[in-house]
Amino acid sequence: MRYPGLRIFLAVSLLFLQANALQAGDFNPDKLQGLGDTRYQLFESETLGHPLHLYVRVPENTDEGPFPVIYLLDGGTNFPLLSAYYHYLRLGEEIPQMVIVGISYGSDRFEGGNYRSSDFTAPSDEREWWGKAPVFQQVLADELMPLLEKSYPADSSRRILFGQSLGGQFVLYNALTRPELFWGHIASNPALHRNLPFFLQWRGQGPAPVNASRLFLAEAELDAERFKTPAEQWIQHWSRADHGIPFVLEVQYLPGQTHLSAAPEAFRLGVSWLFSEKEDGK
Repeated sequence: MRYPGLRIFLAVSLLFLQANALQAGDFNPDKLQGLGDTRYQLFESETLGHPLHLYVRVPENTDEGPFPVIYLLDGGTNFPLLSAYYHYLRLGEEIPQMVIVGISYGSDRFEGGNYRSSDFTAPSDEREWWGKAPVFQQVLADELMPLLEKSYPADSSRRILFGQSLGGQFVLYNALTRPELFWGHIASNPALHRNLPFFLQWRGQGPAPVNASRLFLAEAELDAERFKTPAEQWIQHWSRADHGIPFVLEVQYLPGQTHLSAAPEAFRLGVSWLFSEKEDGK
């Protein structure tokens, strides 16, 4: 080409057209079928003292409800991850239809409003800000769950609580204080490294109820030792038959999984076990 100026003009024009063709539009979650029919609700509680962001996935055939409802702690990460995984499992009818609730702080950082290290934890001598689990539990029981279960086709007699790491600590906290709040508990790699002794005895009012709930605990083969060692001690303690156990306990080890990779497999195995024919009494 004898006209270099024209060549430059055509190249710039082509880049401009390509940029316009790829220009971002408004985010449309309807095209992410893995998230299904997801609703959002801001939840504010004076008791808790900070907001939560609730994401609710509703089953397609709502007239077939009410459905079991699973509450996902750390929902900002676990809701998109496990909602999409649920979508895959439902394609093969491997698990039942459920209402899925993600409880999110909207950030990974304390500076952004993430209070998981206080909300999910029992007291610890090593961390003065730990220990707000009783307040978080009260808010779940008295405010958050009644609000959602009134608005969506959720079966309150089939509630499930899922938590990973510190979220798993809260799952065990609830199982040892008010197990009747949830029909099923799923704890993935519970982090008990700073307050294990708290979790080695019944903490509820009155004598421990027998089999008040079902508790599935998943422990990753490659979990960090600081998490794995206390989790093993917890498992050994509650697997003995010489003291009252307030839950039906199932423990499974996840080969090849790490502390953070285990959550999807814990979700799949935990939900499958909870709804198995043997455990459902069919």
